[in-house]
Amino acid sequence: IICLVLFITSFLVVSASNGDQDVLFQYCVSNCFVDNCRQDPQIPFILQFFLWSCEDNCKYYCMHQITDKAILESQQILQYYGKWPFHRFLGIQEPASVLFSIFNGYIHYRYLPYLYQIQDFYYMKKFYIVSAYVAMNSWFWSAIYHSRDFPITEELDYFSAGLTILYSLFYTVLRVFQIRNKQQTLLWALICISGFLAHCSYLHFIKFDYGYNMTASIIIGMSNNLIWVGWSIVHWHKRPDDAWKPITLVLLILLAMSLEIFDFPPWWGIFDAHSLWHASTIFLASFWYDFLIEDA
Repeated sequence: IICLVLFITSFLVVSASNGDQDVLFQYCVSNCFVDNCRQDPQIPFILQFFLWSCEDNCKYYCMHQITDKAILESQQILQYYGKWPFHRFLGIQEPASVLFSIFNGYIHYRYLPYLYQIQDFYYMKKFYIVSAYVAMNSWFWSAIYHSRDFPITEELDYFSAGLTILYSLFYTVLRVFQIRNKQQTLLWALICISGFLAHCSYLHFIKFDYGYNMTASIIIGMSNNLIWVGWSIVHWHKRPDDAWKPITLVLLILLAMSLEIFDFPPWWGIFDAHSLWHASTIFLASFWYDFLIEDA
């Protein structure tokens, strides 16, 4: 279940944007660069810390200059380089998504003590603990990526989320099919690790194919969800107190996904559909941990 959450937060591909190809935008950036960046540009320290160049700064101001005019004239708001025109905060590109990514990471951190309190003889305890650390790593890189979008931060975000997706399927198979045999567990782990390394190697060394990456993520994520839906159906009458929770969470995720389907420009230049999706996953992750602990 959690794997689909992380898939949506980190693997959404935005269609090509028109703003950065607009003649007025390019003209504005060109003039700004000539006026401000040719000789000893003065960049505030906080922007330097987040690796903003003078040219990046020009693109930011031109983007908002054109966006402000579009709002006043009730014209369409455009995307620039695949992103909406957000208002940065202390050098952070997408402050709302960064804040909600941090909150998501905190949820996994907050539940760690409860996972450690699970009885040691329960065979899934160690896998649940590892899943929390894997998820925290993913949300850390999500926060970094939304702070500043570079090729390296994009890869680290995508690969970390991909690891969380696959690890979620890994422990789901162990839990649902009651796999306790060490040799079988090791074999399943080697299959997952090999698949993950092959996936990342192709994207990094051969071609960063967004379509392939999304297809692979959907297959793994939906496989994980279908397994838990099947578990809920099978155990519906045996465990009426909690068997409804996995299938309910799948439905809640599908409902929250409507935020991504009906995308819209950011309110006040801060909150867009994607950031609100990040906000919703905070509560979904908490709901899921409550189920795992109760199940344990």
